Formats: sequence, C-alpha cells, structure tokens
Amino acid sequence: MQSASWKRHALPAAAIGLACALAGCSSVHSKATAGDGGATEVSFPDPSRASVPEGIFVNIENLRKIAPGMTKTQLYNLLGAPHFSEGLMGVRQWNYIFDFRKADGSNDYFSCQYRIDFDKDYRAQQFHWKPESCKSVLGEPTTTPAPEPAPAPMPAEPIRLSSDALFDFDSADLTEQGRAQLSALLQQVQSASHIQNILIVGYTDRIGSDSYNLGLSRRRAESVRRFLADGGVPASAMQVEGRGKADPVAQCRDTDRKALIACLAPNRRVELSGVARP
Repeated sequence: MQSASWKRHALPAAAIGLACALAGCSSVHSKATAGDGGATEVSFPDPSRASVPEGIFVNIENLRKIAPGMTKTQLYNLLGAPHFSEGLMGVRQWNYIFDFRKADGSNDYFSCQYRIDFDKDYRAQQFHWKPESCKSVLGEPTTTPAPEPAPAPMPAEPIRLSSDALFDFDSADLTEQGRAQLSALLQQVQSASHIQNILIVGYTDRIGSDSYNLGLSRRRAESVRRFLADGGVPASAMQVEGRGKADPVAQCRDTDRKALIACLAPNRRVELSGVARP
C-alpha cells in the first residue's frame, strides 16, 4: 500500500521537474529591490549557476536600444543568449551578468546582473538591475558639442557696389535704393566680420579736383560703414579708405559732359573686401 501511494505522488512530481527543466527554471535565487521604491522584491539567480559566471562585456549602445514590447528574437540579437540556461521557448524571464569598465580609465571593471520579464505573449515588459545603481550605465553618453561652422569668408575678389546705386550724383548720403542694396549684403558681411577685417574703399570718377574727389570717396565709404555698424557689424572690424579717382575700371573719351558722366559710372563705386587678421 505504501509503495503504490509513493508512486502516485512521485510521478506528478517527476513530471513537474521535467517541465521545469525544459522551461529553464532556476531554483537558486538572491533578492534585490526593484526600481519602484522598494515596494516589490525582484529575485535574481545565483551567479555561480550562470553559464558565464564571470559575465560578458556588453555593448552599452545595444542596452540603450532595449524597450518594452520587444520580442525575444530582438533581444537575443542585441544581448545574446541568457546566461542561466533560460531557453527561447516557454520562459518569461531572462537573466544576464554584464561587465562594465570603470570610468577612471583603468582596466578594472564591475559586474551587474540584469533581468528581463516577459508578458504572456513573451514580449519584454520590465527590466531590473542588481545592484540598482547599475542602471546608471544607461545614462546618455557624454558628447562634445559639434563646433559651429566657421563663418564664410569674404569673397577673394572685392564686392563692388556701384556708388550711383548707393548715392545720388555728387552726394555721400545713402539713397533708399542704396540702403536696400546694403541690407541684402549685410548678412554676408556680418558673418565675415567675425573672422576678418572688412576694408571699405570709396572711389570717384575723374571729374572734379583730386582733393574734392578724395574727400567725397572717403565720405561715401564712411556712409557704408555707418550703415553696416547700425546693422550689427562691429565698427572695430571695419576700416575705410577714400581713393578718389584712383584705379579706374572704365576709360572714357567722351567730350559731352552728360555722356562722359554716364560712361564713367563704373569708376564711381564702393568696394568691400576681407583682410585676414594676423
């Protein structure tokens, strides 16, 4: 009678044990506090029972990719097989032992246990660390901000502006058209002024005396500098010169004054160029 009774009780127990073995159950656990303030205790397997008790160095970027709802296949591709003979099928918990280098630059490292809990559909839902402080390894990596792009330098050739478009004839006062033209140029000059000095040179045609033309050309260059300074270009980054009738770009032989003034228009100009700082 006792023998028959023993058999009736032993067979179900053996079946349960076999099922547990197939499911990857682990019977030896240690306890750690969950990340919810200690309201729940989370069990971790004994590290000595792991297939790699020394742990593995895991790719931290892979750890950062892990999120609720991931499948076992997705997790396997990121972390590899669990370390406690926990198979792909029929289990709702995976456990790992991960190693991380210390931040002091030495070759020393520390180990952490990591547990993943799955729901009834075998999708990851909860993640636990032992010790809890190991979670800090997931902090965002420290990155050096990308340097701001260097401002575009002034063109190699001077920016040539027609003074007739900026000023009325024989005047150093900016016209409305001239202000609009300089406003379009302002952004480029502002950028260049951060790394270069801006040289503003005024010119006139050959009509009139040399002394008068020299003064007029400088007053026109000064008008352009004041406009750019009002727009935010540092005054200290700009230099002005007046060169009068020097360096003509057009040669005219007209005897009629009106035709001569029209022909000499290209010579009446203001040029902006960048000079590299020493």
